Amino acid sequence: MADPIPLSAEASATPPGNVKATREDWLAVALDVLVSDGVEQVKVLTLGERLQVSRSSFYWYFKSRQDLLDALLRHWQDVNDAGLIAMAEAPAETVTQAVLNVFRITADPELFSTPLDFAIREWARRSGPVRRVLDLSDARRLEALAAMFARHGYAAKEAEARARVLYFTQLGYDQAELGEPWRDRLALVPEYLLVFTGREAPAEEVSAFETYVHDMQKA
Repeated sequence: MADPIPLSAEASATPPGNVKATREDWLAVALDVLVSDGVEQVKVLTLGERLQVSRSSFYWYFKSRQDLLDALLRHWQDVNDAGLIAMAEAPAETVTQAVLNVFRITADPELFSTPLDFAIREWARRSGPVRRVLDLSDARRLEALAAMFARHGYAAKEAEARARVLYFTQLGYDQAELGEPWRDRLALVPEYLLVFTGREAPAEEVSAFETYVHDMQKA
């Protein structure tokens, strides 16, 4: 089984008896299956087989499969919504630094899981309720990015437009799965910042971001 996607902290009381799977174990394997195989394959029997435990363990933690699916959506929001919004709201003296803060989500999977975001978007194509949750999530993210630009002096309409360009470009860039080496991506960061903000970034800001990315790769 692939390494599980990091989970947000949740209570996980262990049921009595010799049970090998915790609530986090069920959530982690469900996330892996969601990302690799799609929501249709997130089934109690399939997950139990992967964990090599009986289904009775599942029902100690979750009322139903739908309860698990709801937990997956909450986890996605807790990680991806919270991560992007936190970076958009992070203190920054310049708008280029603010955008570099947002760029951090591309390097740190604990701030934002791109594979999970794509899995949720695929799920939303098949589920009206999930589509509505996704639409609200996109709106919150765009609102946070527009507010970020507004804090740095952009008029409301321009702030909204730049937020949309930044957000939807990033989504498309990641979905293309270019397999681009980080050194090539980093080489264009000053130009990306100029495109997204209309302003040149100080060299020390770009250098600090490069150091951050290298540190993430070593972690």
